[in-house]
Amino acid sequence: MRRSCEATAVIEAPIEAVWQVVSDVTRVGEWSGECHGCAWVGDADSPVPGAQFRGRNRRAYLRWTRLNEVIKVEPPHTFVWRTVPRFPYLDSSEWKLILTEEGSKTRVTEAFEILRLSKAMEGAINVFMPAHRDRNADLAADLDRLKSLIESVKPTTKP
Repeated sequence: MRRSCEATAVIEAPIEAVWQVVSDVTRVGEWSGECHGCAWVGDADSPVPGAQFRGRNRRAYLRWTRLNEVIKVEPPHTFVWRTVPRFPYLDSSEWKLILTEEGSKTRVTEAFEILRLSKAMEGAINVFMPAHRDRNADLAADLDRLKSLIESVKPTTKP
């Protein structure tokens, strides 16, 4: 099982437009293949270190939710969070979205690294979620959907 994966795409949009989408966890379901929605927990309503959100995930017939905690935010370039280890999911992964301005375009890198994973959980993943053995293709597909979502929005011009 790969302990880290990464994918990159270049989006035909300014960095601020891309940041507005990727930093709003309530929009993740619009472009993620596995996470079908997120909601802020408690008083949190934006990505700041320590804020938490819950993600609703689905893969084939499996469904689960995960509590996440924001680790680092540097608008409009870096958004990092981790899954919080708690029963029944004692594993933890760190996720990163890194945006780099390239003229009028934005390079987006989505990456994750497994921080904690028991042998028992790894065995269950291998049996019930074999696609999680290598997530590079999943991340690339996420970024393709993100690119389509952002590039489909027509910029408004003032008269």
